Amino acid sequence: MGMTSAAGDDVGLTPHAAEYKVKISVLGGKLRTRVEAIEGGYRAESSIEATGMSRIIAKGSIRESSVMRNTSDGLLPDRFVSVDTLSRRGESADLKFDWDERIASGLINGVNFTTSLDGNVHDRVSLQYGLMNDLMQGIQRGEYSLQDAEKLKVLSISNIGTKSVKVPYGRFDAVGIQHQAANSSRATTLWCVEELGYLPVIIEQHRKGKRQMRAVLTRYATL
Repeated sequence: MGMTSAAGDDVGLTPHAAEYKVKISVLGGKLRTRVEAIEGGYRAESSIEATGMSRIIAKGSIRESSVMRNTSDGLLPDRFVSVDTLSRRGESADLKFDWDERIASGLINGVNFTTSLDGNVHDRVSLQYGLMNDLMQGIQRGEYSLQDAEKLKVLSISNIGTKSVKVPYGRFDAVGIQHQAANSSRATTLWCVEELGYLPVIIEQHRKGKRQMRAVLTRYATL
Protein backbone atom coordinates (compact mmCIF):
# COMPACT_ATOMS: atom_id res chain seq x y z
CA MET A 1 0.00 0.00 0.00
CA GLY A 2 1.38 3.40 -0.91
CA MET A 3 0.74 6.73 0.74
CA THR A 4 -2.55 8.55 0.53
CA SER A 5 -3.26 11.88 2.09
CA ALA A 6 -6.10 14.21 2.73
CA ALA A 7 -5.42 17.88 3.13
CA GLY A 8 -5.75 18.50 6.84
CA ASP A 9 -5.18 21.46 9.07
CA ASP A 10 -1.54 22.27 9.72
CA VAL A 11 -1.56 21.10 13.31
CA GLY A 12 1.14 19.43 15.33
CA LEU A 13 1.60 17.35 18.43
CA THR A 14 0.16 18.57 21.71
CA PRO A 15 2.90 18.86 24.37
CA HIS A 16 1.87 16.47 27.12
CA ALA A 17 2.85 14.01 29.81
CA ALA A 18 1.30 10.56 30.03
CA GLU A 19 1.54 7.47 32.21
CA TYR A 20 0.64 3.88 31.42
CA LYS A 21 0.20 0.74 33.49
CA VAL A 22 2.19 -1.99 31.78
CA LYS A 23 2.06 -5.76 31.93
CA ILE A 24 4.83 -7.72 30.19
CA SER A 25 4.18 -11.43 30.52
CA VAL A 26 3.76 -11.81 34.31
CA LEU A 27 5.66 -8.63 35.21
CA GLY A 28 4.05 -5.30 36.07
CA GLY A 29 5.51 -1.91 35.27
CA LYS A 30 4.93 1.76 34.59
CA LEU A 31 5.59 3.63 31.35
CA ARG A 32 5.98 7.41 31.46
CA THR A 33 6.12 9.55 28.32
CA ARG A 34 6.59 13.27 27.80
CA VAL A 35 6.58 15.49 24.71
CA GLU A 36 7.80 19.09 24.74
CA ALA A 37 7.79 21.62 21.91
CA ILE A 38 11.20 22.99 20.90
CA GLU A 39 12.27 25.26 18.06
CA GLY A 40 11.43 23.53 14.81
CA GLY A 41 10.03 20.38 16.38
CA TYR A 42 9.72 18.37 19.58
CA ARG A 43 11.62 16.46 22.21
CA ALA A 44 10.02 13.22 23.38
CA GLU A 45 11.18 10.96 26.16
CA SER A 46 9.97 7.74 27.73
CA SER A 47 10.89 5.55 30.67
CA ILE A 48 9.70 2.15 31.76
CA GLU A 49 10.40 0.41 35.03
CA ALA A 50 9.00 -2.44 37.07
CA THR A 51 6.50 -1.75 39.85
CA GLY A 52 5.30 -3.61 42.92
CA MET A 53 6.65 -7.10 43.51
CA SER A 54 8.03 -7.18 39.97
CA ARG A 55 10.87 -4.92 41.12
CA ILE A 56 12.36 -7.90 42.97
CA ILE A 57 13.17 -9.71 39.73
CA ALA A 58 13.23 -6.81 37.24
CA LYS A 59 15.48 -4.04 38.47
CA GLY A 60 16.57 -1.07 36.38
CA SER A 61 14.79 0.91 33.67
CA ILE A 62 14.67 1.67 29.96
CA ARG A 63 15.05 5.39 29.26
CA GLU A 64 14.85 6.72 25.73
CA SER A 65 14.55 10.13 24.09
CA SER A 66 14.25 11.54 20.60
CA VAL A 67 14.68 15.07 19.30
CA MET A 68 12.46 15.44 16.22
CA ARG A 69 12.09 18.09 13.56
CA ASN A 70 9.13 19.11 11.42
CA THR A 71 9.79 18.45 7.73
CA SER A 72 7.74 18.31 4.54
CA ASP A 73 7.85 14.52 4.99
CA GLY A 74 6.48 14.66 8.54
CA LEU A 75 8.36 14.36 11.81
CA LEU A 76 11.88 12.98 11.49
CA PRO A 77 14.47 12.31 14.21
CA ASP A 78 17.64 14.34 14.74
CA ARG A 79 19.02 12.45 17.74
CA PHE A 80 18.06 9.29 19.61
CA VAL A 81 19.42 8.23 23.01
CA SER A 82 18.61 4.96 24.78
CA VAL A 83 19.89 3.45 28.03
CA ASP A 84 18.53 0.02 28.97
CA THR A 85 19.43 -1.30 32.42
CA LEU A 86 16.25 -3.38 32.71
CA SER A 87 16.81 -6.10 30.12
CA ARG A 88 19.22 -8.92 30.81
CA ARG A 89 21.58 -7.91 28.02
CA GLY A 90 21.50 -4.18 28.80
CA GLU A 91 21.89 -1.96 25.77
CA SER A 92 22.69 1.65 24.96
CA ALA A 93 22.52 3.83 21.86
CA ASP A 94 23.30 7.42 20.94
CA LEU A 95 22.57 8.16 17.29
CA LYS A 96 22.52 11.38 15.28
CA PHE A 97 20.53 11.59 12.05
CA ASP A 98 22.13 13.86 9.43
CA TRP A 99 19.45 14.41 6.79
CA ASP A 100 21.66 16.62 4.62
CA GLU A 101 24.29 13.89 4.28
CA ARG A 102 21.65 11.16 4.76
CA ILE A 103 23.74 9.34 7.35
CA ALA A 104 22.96 8.10 10.86
CA SER A 105 25.99 7.72 13.10
CA GLY A 106 26.96 7.38 16.74
CA LEU A 107 27.44 4.67 19.32
CA ILE A 108 25.57 1.41 19.86
CA ASN A 109 26.68 -0.39 23.01
CA GLY A 110 29.79 1.78 23.01
CA VAL A 111 30.81 0.76 19.47
CA ASN A 112 30.95 3.24 16.57
CA PHE A 113 28.10 2.76 14.11
CA THR A 114 27.31 4.45 10.79
CA THR A 115 24.63 3.71 8.22
CA SER A 116 23.12 5.46 5.24
CA LEU A 117 19.57 6.80 5.43
CA ASP A 118 17.51 5.55 2.53
CA GLY A 119 14.20 7.36 2.66
CA ASN A 120 12.55 8.46 5.90
CA VAL A 121 13.85 6.49 8.88
CA HIS A 122 12.63 6.61 12.49
CA ASP A 123 14.03 5.60 15.85
CA ARG A 124 11.97 3.68 18.42
CA VAL A 125 10.58 6.86 20.00
CA SER A 126 10.01 9.04 16.93
CA LEU A 127 8.14 6.18 15.22
CA GLN A 128 5.08 6.59 17.45
CA TYR A 129 5.03 10.38 17.27
CA GLY A 130 5.65 10.43 13.54
CA LEU A 131 2.66 8.12 13.15
CA MET A 132 0.54 10.30 15.47
CA ASN A 133 1.53 13.42 13.56
CA ASP A 134 0.64 11.80 10.23
CA LEU A 135 -2.77 10.78 11.55
CA MET A 136 -3.40 14.36 12.67
CA GLN A 137 -2.52 15.57 9.17
CA GLY A 138 -4.85 13.05 7.56
CA ILE A 139 -1.95 11.06 6.11
CA GLN A 140 -1.82 7.27 6.00
CA ARG A 141 1.47 5.63 5.03
CA GLY A 142 1.71 1.99 4.09
CA GLU A 143 5.10 1.55 5.73
CA TYR A 144 7.65 3.17 8.02
CA SER A 145 11.36 2.44 8.31
CA LEU A 146 12.79 1.87 11.79
CA GLN A 147 16.48 1.97 12.76
CA ASP A 148 16.38 -0.53 15.63
CA ALA A 149 19.96 -0.68 16.95
CA GLU A 150 22.08 -1.94 14.04
CA LYS A 151 19.09 -3.28 12.11
CA LEU A 152 16.91 -1.37 9.66
CA LYS A 153 13.38 -2.72 9.75
CA VAL A 154 10.61 -1.93 7.29
CA LEU A 155 7.29 -1.93 9.12
CA SER A 156 4.03 -2.56 7.29
CA ILE A 157 1.22 -0.37 8.63
CA SER A 158 -2.45 -1.30 8.65
CA ASN A 159 -5.60 0.33 9.97
CA ILE A 160 -7.60 -2.40 11.72
CA GLY A 161 -10.67 -0.27 12.38
CA THR A 162 -12.25 1.58 15.28
CA LYS A 163 -13.76 0.41 18.54
CA SER A 164 -14.75 1.71 21.95
CA VAL A 165 -12.07 1.04 24.55
CA LYS A 166 -11.99 1.56 28.30
CA VAL A 167 -8.76 2.32 30.16
CA PRO A 168 -8.14 3.72 33.66
CA TYR A 169 -8.08 7.25 32.20
CA GLY A 170 -11.54 6.86 30.61
CA ARG A 171 -13.57 5.43 27.75
CA PHE A 172 -12.79 6.44 24.18
CA ASP A 173 -13.49 5.65 20.55
CA ALA A 174 -10.09 4.59 19.22
CA VAL A 175 -8.61 3.65 15.86
CA GLY A 176 -6.32 0.63 15.76
CA ILE A 177 -3.02 1.10 13.94
CA GLN A 178 -0.91 -2.03 13.66
CA HIS A 179 2.69 -2.35 12.52
CA GLN A 180 4.79 -5.41 11.84
CA ALA A 181 8.24 -5.95 10.37
CA ALA A 182 8.71 -8.24 7.40
CA ASN A 183 9.30 -11.87 8.38
CA SER A 184 8.53 -11.08 12.04
CA SER A 185 6.01 -12.94 14.18
CA ARG A 186 5.59 -9.89 16.46
CA ALA A 187 2.92 -7.28 15.78
CA THR A 188 2.35 -4.02 17.68
CA THR A 189 -1.07 -2.38 17.86
CA LEU A 190 -1.69 1.21 18.96
CA TRP A 191 -5.27 2.15 19.84
CA CYS A 192 -5.16 5.89 19.10
CA VAL A 193 -7.67 8.54 20.19
CA GLU A 194 -8.30 11.57 17.99
CA GLU A 195 -9.36 13.86 20.85
CA LEU A 196 -5.98 13.23 22.54
CA GLY A 197 -4.03 14.08 19.39
CA TYR A 198 -4.05 10.41 18.36
CA LEU A 199 -2.19 9.41 21.50
CA PRO A 200 -2.43 5.63 21.94
CA VAL A 201 -4.45 4.80 25.05
CA ILE A 202 -3.66 1.10 24.64
CA ILE A 203 -0.41 -0.36 23.31
CA GLU A 204 -0.27 -4.09 22.70
CA GLN A 205 2.35 -6.47 21.36
CA HIS A 206 1.49 -9.96 20.17
CA ARG A 207 3.86 -12.70 19.07
CA LYS A 208 2.48 -15.62 17.09
CA GLY A 209 -0.98 -14.41 18.10
CA LYS A 210 -0.21 -14.48 21.83
CA ARG A 211 -0.17 -11.21 23.75
CA GLN A 212 3.18 -10.44 25.35
CA MET A 213 2.73 -6.83 26.43
CA ARG A 214 -0.15 -4.47 27.16
CA ALA A 215 -0.01 -0.85 28.32
CA VAL A 216 -3.11 1.16 29.28
CA LEU A 217 -3.29 4.92 29.84
CA THR A 218 -3.71 5.92 33.49
CA ARG A 219 -2.83 9.64 33.43
CA TYR A 220 -2.63 12.40 30.83
CA ALA A 221 -1.97 16.13 31.12
CA THR A 222 -1.17 18.82 28.58
CA LEU A 223 1.93 20.95 29.18
